[in-house]
Amino acid sequence: MTETSAPPKTPYFVDFDDVWLAYNDELLAKSQYAVEAIDLKMHDGEFIAIVGPSGCGKSTFMKLATGLKRPSQGQIHIDGKLVTGPLKISGMAFQAPSLLPWRTTLDNVLLPLEIVEPYRSQFKSRKAEFEARAVKLLQSVGLKGYERKFPWELSGGMQQRASICRALIHEPKMLLLDEPFGALDAFTREELWCTLRDLWEAQRFNVILVTHDLRESVFLADTVYCMSKSPGRFVVKKEITIPRTRDLEVTYTPEFTDIVHELRGHIGAMRKQGTVINQ
Repeated sequence: MTETSAPPKTPYFVDFDDVWLAYNDELLAKSQYAVEAIDLKMHDGEFIAIVGPSGCGKSTFMKLATGLKRPSQGQIHIDGKLVTGPLKISGMAFQAPSLLPWRTTLDNVLLPLEIVEPYRSQFKSRKAEFEARAVKLLQSVGLKGYERKFPWELSGGMQQRASICRALIHEPKMLLLDEPFGALDAFTREELWCTLRDLWEAQRFNVILVTHDLRESVFLADTVYCMSKSPGRFVVKKEITIPRTRDLEVTYTPEFTDIVHELRGHIGAMRKQGTVINQ
């Protein structure tokens, strides 16, 4: 299938079809891949998490999912379209909030609307509407009254809440989260799990979460994928059947603990050629 071919008939919002990536032609010639044989099917509105050891290719997968990297082999379709470049339908948040220190919380959240079309050309005429949207979003994550504060006046958890709001302000169809809570203390991290849970349950955007935290993945996701050591490939797919809405109390139940222990048993295991375990 060429890039001009019609998209496949698929019920999936994200569809990775036998995707391999080598970072340059020299590595490709040596068949040295960062990720290989990636097959992933994600339904519209699904929340998935990807876990694995450091260096296994989780961040590489995110670059492929955003269109920042194109596969050396295979195809990626998102929202029914072949991915050939950076996506405009996604929002992203990282471990570091990366808020601009000279802008208020509100202005940081509004930043994507100032620089991304079609909002950029409408920003001046619709500024009041966009500000109202940002204020509502900030209030929904517990930042009412902090709209005019600067990043240095916020705690780490507050900054990360603002970062997630910034990623969602343009109402993307897909939210990509790369270790978003990794730098926070355990109590703040769990608070933000609940914040993200509530945002997702209210809006049902698609979420891809990369994390080292197995508890986090099981608490938040519908499906957890485990990646092998480099070259990364998915070796485990685990459906999380714990009913929603999940409260923090569920993390102390035997059902939850058993799933975490099961996933922990796979992390760091050496990849066996051609082995993909579907749970």
